[in-house]
Amino acid sequence: MSDKQHAPATLRNREPIAEVLARELPASGTVLEIAAGTGEHAMFFADRFPALHWQPTDPSPEALASIAAYQAEYPGTNCAAPLLLDAAMPETWPVTSAAAILCINMVHISPWEATVGLFRSAAQVLGNSAGALILYGPFMEQGIETAASNREFDASLKARDARWGLRDAEALDRLAAEHDMARSARYALPANNIMLIYR
Repeated sequence: MSDKQHAPATLRNREPIAEVLARELPASGTVLEIAAGTGEHAMFFADRFPALHWQPTDPSPEALASIAAYQAEYPGTNCAAPLLLDAAMPETWPVTSAAAILCINMVHISPWEATVGLFRSAAQVLGNSAGALILYGPFMEQGIETAASNREFDASLKARDARWGLRDAEALDRLAAEHDMARSARYALPANNIMLIYR
């Protein structure tokens, strides 16, 4: 049996995400993907942006196997083999510099410590460059009514694990500020998801 996993949402959201990435990613360099999951996004974006080098990572052995299976069939040369990386762990990341960091659908399906680690290490990896930390997913926002589907999703996540749940975008802004970063853009995407850009 193949190690490849499939996430149906990938086919639905990859084009809208790619449109934002085309605006926010640099012309060249390494894009570090945190919590790359099945690996489907990594291969799609590596193919879409051939001048960039894609480095997928994930904390799950099953996800790493899936990413590797897709990567083995990827015809390009700009997507590296996946690396083990748990954003919640305090250890130094296996990638010490990158031109941009992408994190899709992790913040709400992980303990808050993973988001804290994401911002802490992203600030180190991006350094003083103009590189962006790019987040995608559903978030709560002050002054913007949360869609019923997102409220239901938040409740289901917390029922599965009390440490999970949709995060307040403003809490992410405060966390970014602690690491000398600030939100530079917000994009509304389909299915009540948004992309937040921090630099």
